[in-house]
Amino acid sequence: MHLLRHGKIYILAACTIAFMVATLAMSFDDQTSTQEISMKSKPRALSRSGYNTAPLTKDQVAALATKLTPEQFKVTQKAGTEPAFCGNLLDNKKEGMYCCVVCGLPLFSSENKFNSGTGWPSFFSPFDPDHVGYKKDNEFGMERVEIDCARCGAHLGHVFEDGPKPTGLRYCLNSAALVFHEKGSTLPPECLPMQLKTAYFAGGCFWGVEHWFQECPGVADVSSGYMNGSTENPTYEEVCAHKSGHAEAVRVTYDPSKVSFQQLLDGFFRMHDPTQLDRQGPDVGDQYRSAVFTTDQEQLAQAKAFTAALQISPQFSGKKIVTVIEPAKKFFPAEEYHQDYVERTGRACHGVNPWPAVFAEKKETTAVKSAP
Repeated sequence: MHLLRHGKIYILAACTIAFMVATLAMSFDDQTSTQEISMKSKPRALSRSGYNTAPLTKDQVAALATKLTPEQFKVTQKAGTEPAFCGNLLDNKKEGMYCCVVCGLPLFSSENKFNSGTGWPSFFSPFDPDHVGYKKDNEFGMERVEIDCARCGAHLGHVFEDGPKPTGLRYCLNSAALVFHEKGSTLPPECLPMQLKTAYFAGGCFWGVEHWFQECPGVADVSSGYMNGSTENPTYEEVCAHKSGHAEAVRVTYDPSKVSFQQLLDGFFRMHDPTQLDRQGPDVGDQYRSAVFTTDQEQLAQAKAFTAALQISPQFSGKKIVTVIEPAKKFFPAEEYHQDYVERTGRACHGVNPWPAVFAEKKETTAVKSAP
C-alpha cells in the first residue's frame, strides 16, 4: 500500500546560482504553497500550456533572424544588452502578452510585470516555465543565469533573486527581444497554442498513470484527479474511505496531430493490468478501478472497439478485461501534493513505459501501407 500519501511534499532550498540552473526550486512564505520550477535538459516538444516548443534548427532560426533590426539581432543572436531605460517596453502598462521577437512564442504576461527600477522590463514569473530556457553566464566576472527562448534559443536577458513575491525572482528582459501584443488583438499564428484535445483514464494509483502519460510524445499536460463519483469536490480521504465513489484518474491534454486517441488507448492498456477488478497490484479498492472516461461519442466508440479487439487477442485469452468505459463526468483535480508525484520525488510506481512499443508499431504499420 502507499506510504506518505497524506503528507505534503515541500522542497526547501536556497536559490543559489548553481541550484537555479539545476532546478530553480524555491520556498515561499507561510501564506504561499511551495512551488517547484523544473528546468529540464531535454526540451519539451509541447509545453504545458499547449504551445509548440520543439527547438528550431539553426537554419530555421537564421531565416527568422533576417527580419530583425540590427538592435534586435545584436540582443537575440549575439547575447547583447540594450542600454538601461532605453527599451520601448520598459514603461508599457497595457494588458497583453510579451512574445519572442524571433519566433513569436509567448514568454511573459503583463499580469506578472512589475517596476523593478533597474531600467529593463521585469517580470516575476514566465507565462509558462516550458517557454524559457536557462544556462549559466559567467562573463564579465559575474555569476548569472541567462534566460533564452525555449523554441528558438533567442537571448532574452537574465534572472535574479531580488524579485517580489510569490517567486522572489526578477526576470530582467531586453525590450529588443520582445514583441508586445495587446489583450484583445489578433495574434499571429506563431503566437497561438496548438489545437489540443482531452482524454481521461484511470488505471490504479494516479501517480504512475500520470507519470507514464507524461512520457508520451505529443502530450501537453497530465493532471491527477478524481472522476465519476457521486459527490462534489471530493478529498483524497473521502475517496480512500469509499464515501464518494470516485476513481483516481488522470486528465490527458494532447496534440492529435502528434498522438491519436487510439495510440493513447494502446499505451493505457499496456501500462497497467486491465484484468484486475477494483485494484492494481497492492492497491485495492474501487478508487483504483480500470476505466476510460470518454468525452464524446467518437471516443466512446473507439474505446469500446479497441477493448473488444483486445479481448479476443491471444494476449488476453482466458482473461477478462474489466475496464469500465463510460462518459466522463466532472474532473476534480487532486490535492497539490499528488501532482507530478513521481517526477518530484523519484519514487517508482506501478506500470511500464509503453510508448516505445506504441510508436514502433505505428512506424511498422506505415511502412507496410507504403510498400509496393
